[in-house]
Amino acid sequence: MPAPKTNEPSKAIPPQPKADTGRKPWKKKSHVEVVLEQADKLRQEIATEEAALSEKKAQLKKFEEAVKLFS
Repeated sequence: MPAPKTNEPSKAIPPQPKADTGRKPWKKKSHVEVVLEQADKLRQEIATEEAALSEKKAQLKKFEEAVKLFS
């Protein structure tokens, strides 16, 4: 049979604040901030994909020149 509980406040130690985990505190963003961040992210993705595309175009040009030499 379990022991009856008493109504006395427990003498447990209150929880200590957590150590800094390196994460920033959460900050609620407005709708405008969210849309602006998404637009910036898309611009960055487009810029990286355009750079990759230009590299592939340069490589294709070299291959086409090589094909002309072999013909």
